[in-house]
Amino acid sequence: IILLTIFIRLLLLPFFYHGAKDQTKIQRLQPMVKKIQEDHKHDKEKQTKALMDLYKEHRINPFSSILLLIIQLPILIALYRVFLTGLSNAVFDNYNFLSLINLNEKSIAIVVLATLAQYFQGKLMLPKTGAGQATTDKANKANQAMLLYVGPALTLIILVNLPSALGLYWLVSSLFSLGQQLFINKALEKHAQ
Repeated sequence: IILLTIFIRLLLLPFFYHGAKDQTKIQRLQPMVKKIQEDHKHDKEKQTKALMDLYKEHRINPFSSILLLIIQLPILIALYRVFLTGLSNAVFDNYNFLSLINLNEKSIAIVVLATLAQYFQGKLMLPKTGAGQATTDKANKANQAMLLYVGPALTLIILVNLPSALGLYWLVSSLFSLGQQLFINKALEKHAQ
């Protein structure tokens, strides 16, 4: 599961990099976005068109992060099906991970670790302002709450009733994402200079 997760994440790395690059561009365009929202606050259709034109002008796909989630969904479903029905070969009779956790059963330890990893991943993805402090703009507070609390809460709710194999996939994926985000942040900082 760990090797599969790392392999999948390496395959998706260019897409994650592009998505992170788009998010950085969107953050830089926030003053223009706010102006468009102010100028068209009573006409949502014009507001949406103006925002999409702005994103097109700067070659940004605001939906790239959603696409990445959709791409990973079949993998989660496949892992769930495999560990729900089991594997027929005698080689796979022992689903233990490091002789500690049966991957076919629920594991609170894996769920807690995956939830914490999801929290730190969200914290790392928070946009930064001048002195390295998280932004305090009211419009961004909802997004920050989503990254910091809703993501980990959903992780907890989803994984608590599933085989720990899915939790292990989620944990390794989140840990990989932490490292990936550090790498991407450094690459984007170099690119911006």
